[in-house]
Amino acid sequence: MILSGGSGTRLWPLSRPECPKQFIPLVTDRSMMQETLLRTLGVKNFEPALVVSNAGHGELVREQVAALDHVPAAVILEPMGRNTAPAIALAACWIAARDRDALMLVMPSDHVIADVPAFHAAIAAAVPAARDGRLVTFGIQPHYPETGYGYIAKGGPIDADGAVHAVAQFVEKPPRAQAEAYLAGGSHYWNGGIFLFSAGALLDQMERHAPEVAAAAARAMAEAREEDGFILPDSAAFGASPDVSIDVGVMEKTDRAAVVPVDMGWSDVGSWDALWSIRERDGDGNTTKGGSVSVDGAGNLIYVDGGPPVATIGLRDSVVVSTAKGVLVMPRDRSQDVKAVAEKMKAGALG
Repeated sequence: MILSGGSGTRLWPLSRPECPKQFIPLVTDRSMMQETLLRTLGVKNFEPALVVSNAGHGELVREQVAALDHVPAAVILEPMGRNTAPAIALAACWIAARDRDALMLVMPSDHVIADVPAFHAAIAAAVPAARDGRLVTFGIQPHYPETGYGYIAKGGPIDADGAVHAVAQFVEKPPRAQAEAYLAGGSHYWNGGIFLFSAGALLDQMERHAPEVAAAAARAMAEAREEDGFILPDSAAFGASPDVSIDVGVMEKTDRAAVVPVDMGWSDVGSWDALWSIRERDGDGNTTKGGSVSVDGAGNLIYVDGGPPVATIGLRDSVVVSTAKGVLVMPRDRSQDVKAVAEKMKAGALG
């Protein structure tokens, strides 16, 4: 299943509520949603994708899936956002109604995975544990002390090959010193929000640890209707669900959590700085897209998409984004603050 409900506010002004980052070709000539689909499309043992998105993005999902000549198993449109636990519960209800033992691979639609064979190998390693009722998450090998991600601490191995471990602890976004200690220690991994479990096992654990979420999803799907090729869960029933992530609602509470560490060139492209780090750069550390001229610049991301051309002189370690909807200029190390700008713009800061 593909989770596609995010708004991507840290990539304003390119990513906007009506067309967030997962539908934009940021890294390749395909959108991240399409790249996510392609990771399993036509691969042995994978069924057609089940997409969960929001009511405002149904046509975008339809267009992007159709462009790959893929017919999804279903597209479920949430009537409102309620975080990842309710969204995943909707999909689990749909799958469990057909086969409670079927394994569901949960993938966010807005991540980059450079080494897809490594990802497939990690999935294969996780399958036996998932079939045994474990809720498996994938721990991303950290390469620097990131403070913007949650971490997973691995416990002892639970399989003969040592590929699957019990989860010792989930950790919220740590301060810099703690992130550096995690990196040096070698037993903590970034929490990438990718999961493998059976629909039945997930629903069982959700009924135990997040019963209000499970009940709301079950009612919403029981009273869902089909319209124009989309599955529309009942709005009132779904709206009764708490707003909670799958980590907080289930994974941090269950005794069935497991983790498969994997190094697969992963990024959530959660900021302009993150995009700079994964795009090809010149000898001065600059990466550009669209019409721009740079003189004596270094370490910059200059991204022109539909906006006026950009010229810079002597610019260092900065981001300049030019679109028809807005222009952003900032030091690259302030990338995490863009969400606050997007919120001010939404509140009408420019009148």
